[in-house]
Amino acid sequence: MEPVLLAVLVVLAILLFIYVVSGVRIVRPFQRGVKEQLGKYQETLDPGLRLIIPFIQTIKTVDMREQVVDVPPQEVITSDNVVVSVDAVIYYEPTDPQRLVYNVANFLLAVTKLAQTNLRNVIGDMQLDDALTSREKINVDLREILDDATDKWGVRVVRVEIQRIDPPPDVMASMHEQMKAERTRRAVVLEADGRRAAAVTTAEGEKASAILTAEAFKQRQILQAQGEAEATRARADAERYRQLTVADGEAEAIREIYGAIHEGDPSTDLLAVKYFEALEKMADGQATKIFMPAELTGLAGSVSAIGEMISGVTSEDSDEERRARAERAAASRGERAERREAHRAEIAAKSAEREEQQAAVVAEAERLADELPSMPESPDLPPPPELGGR
Repeated sequence: MEPVLLAVLVVLAILLFIYVVSGVRIVRPFQRGVKEQLGKYQETLDPGLRLIIPFIQTIKTVDMREQVVDVPPQEVITSDNVVVSVDAVIYYEPTDPQRLVYNVANFLLAVTKLAQTNLRNVIGDMQLDDALTSREKINVDLREILDDATDKWGVRVVRVEIQRIDPPPDVMASMHEQMKAERTRRAVVLEADGRRAAAVTTAEGEKASAILTAEAFKQRQILQAQGEAEATRARADAERYRQLTVADGEAEAIREIYGAIHEGDPSTDLLAVKYFEALEKMADGQATKIFMPAELTGLAGSVSAIGEMISGVTSEDSDEERRARAERAAASRGERAERREAHRAEIAAKSAEREEQQAAVVAEAERLADELPSMPESPDLPPPPELGGR
């Protein structure tokens, strides 16, 4: 009996140990526990070591981490009757373990079918081009719909991402052809714009070159005309100076001769001799006309009257008056000489100034002439007209 009793006790101890161990549960940090007693919800357990009554109480753990559901590809017809294949990814996280356990039997199947149905609704209201370019709008609309639908299941949809939208092969080929044509059009437009810009730039450069060439040619002609005018003015001043100098010389010679005649006290015989010498010079030469006195007695009377007048004047004048006239004549000659020298100096200064101006004008013309060949020439443009009125 004792061995049998001992064996029964051992079995009972093992069973008791198993019973006690089965009543110990551990809830991990990323989990929540739904505790049931006799099949009825009792409470939600936080992470940690938990003790339950075996066979009376049970704990169902719920993973509270964010999870991913892959929505299988499905065909969707857009509003312009194009069949596209669409698949998506759903990110969700449980918020209420009790509702997730009791309000939906198979959450993954339910959320997958719900996502497929709403994908048809959202993309079916769009055209193909809008569906391909409005992924963000599709994601936002689908997330809001799924979040509202899964709220009673104790789940929050974090985001929805469209993975692929695949049109049919023929539509893809058409899209490739359209894209190729669009890029070809852009290339042609850009090339045309480039050529137009190059043509405009070239025309503007030729225009500027022609303007600069015409301006340089005009300036050179102006400077040449100014130089010629200055040269003509200088020659005219020189001629005027020569004529003035000759006139001054002749006037001075006449005054000197007149003074010398009065100072020399000529006689009637001397005047008659000078008169006949003048007549001899007048009659000499190749002229066809000869000057002869009309009446020789009248000529002798005139010479005698001139001699008497000069003799009377000279006889009446005293030696002091003669000396005074000589001094006045000398002073007058000195003043005239000073005025002539001052006039000559003024004319020489003006001539030097004009020469400097003319040299500056010639230098400027040479500089423009040197710069002119370096400018680009336009063979299509006629040369500027010659400036008149030189």
